[in-house]
Amino acid sequence: MDIKEKIKSLPLGYGVYIMKSKEGVALYVGKASSLKKRVSSYFLKNVSLKTGSLMSHVADIDYIECDSEEQALVLEAALIKEKKPKYNISLRDDKSYPFVEITQEQFPRVFITRKRTNKKSLYFGPYPDVGTLRSVLNMIRRIFPYCSCKRFNFFTRIPRQPSAGDGKWRSAPSPRTGSSNTGCLYGHIRLCPAPCAGKISQALYKENIEGIKAVLKGEREELTAALRTKMRSLSQEKKYEEAAAIRDRIIALENLYKGKTLTHELIALKEILNLTSLPLSIEAIDISSLSGTNATGSVVVFKNAIADKNSYRRYRIKEVFSTDDYAMIAEVVRRRYRRLLDEKINFPDLIVIDGGLGHVQAAKKELDKLQFKTPVIGIAKRNEEVWFAGRPKPLVIPKSSAALHLIQRLRDEAHRFARKYHLLLRKKKTIN
Repeated sequence: MDIKEKIKSLPLGYGVYIMKSKEGVALYVGKASSLKKRVSSYFLKNVSLKTGSLMSHVADIDYIECDSEEQALVLEAALIKEKKPKYNISLRDDKSYPFVEITQEQFPRVFITRKRTNKKSLYFGPYPDVGTLRSVLNMIRRIFPYCSCKRFNFFTRIPRQPSAGDGKWRSAPSPRTGSSNTGCLYGHIRLCPAPCAGKISQALYKENIEGIKAVLKGEREELTAALRTKMRSLSQEKKYEEAAAIRDRIIALENLYKGKTLTHELIALKEILNLTSLPLSIEAIDISSLSGTNATGSVVVFKNAIADKNSYRRYRIKEVFSTDDYAMIAEVVRRRYRRLLDEKINFPDLIVIDGGLGHVQAAKKELDKLQFKTPVIGIAKRNEEVWFAGRPKPLVIPKSSAALHLIQRLRDEAHRFARKYHLLLRKKKTIN
């Protein structure tokens, strides 16, 4: 395809573009809030001497779409480090650009700075925009939590009590209160592993810091390879939960570099339901009927928190002839997941039932018969409570929680799809 024709097909959204020579060598890597507009600007008549020199050697342009400017910045930095394009140069004017500083302490801190005054610290950058850089660090922080407190490092080596956890370090008493530090807000929301409260060992914290360095250096292949090796090792040692946590990190990193985000909703849902892995594939089930007639069931599928409508399935209830919602739920669950087993289709990571304790228990009973180990929850409409089979009390999730919003969205979509089929059957019956 002619290069100018290729530009016409470029998307208008965020992304990274790679300009190549006729030999396929990367000449320049850049990011854009609109790929089409940015790349088109290189072909205007009044371009700079540098741009003119670049374009005289460009024979092809590749691009990778991204969901946000932050993702584009991370991917751009990684590709520049990886491909070393001839026309990419550092920012060299007198403007005070932001850098990422990583201190060299027992528990290194990570933060943004404009001054490179600490000879013992590591600096990454410069970056053109502090706002975007801050967002990038927030994304990295969800994968590799770190401490960012700009205060003197007061950690001392004190033997831990056996019951205190897995680390060998704890904080010294606070000079102001005389009691041990309980951690900051970031620690409570799991964006900091709280070394000040003794909740992580120095060795594990160092692994997080090395991961951050690798992301900022653009060493994506080396990082994911190392994580895969560790995941396999943990699996062989039968440390399955730890291996699952490493797997989640790998998925998050791969999606970050692909220009996709593991949404905040999925992370929040994993944590609040105490799941062993991210629920990347979720199915929701609902029943729709009127006095037990023309009863229908639905299964809707969300992948990466986005509805996958091609995977939706609808069911006409065939085995229940009364207003027994529990039996109808059981029928849909039995038919749906027996088929997945027969066809060897991947199971979902989570199943959501529209209903309370009785509905969840009916679903769980059928899943147990099939030896189906996927977690199942129910959401009751009255108080939006989340129910688990075998638990007498529900989980009450704060109304502002992103996890609850995702569960509600799944439930509402399952209800809509089941009702749509139910109304279709009633209409057909009326016509007949």
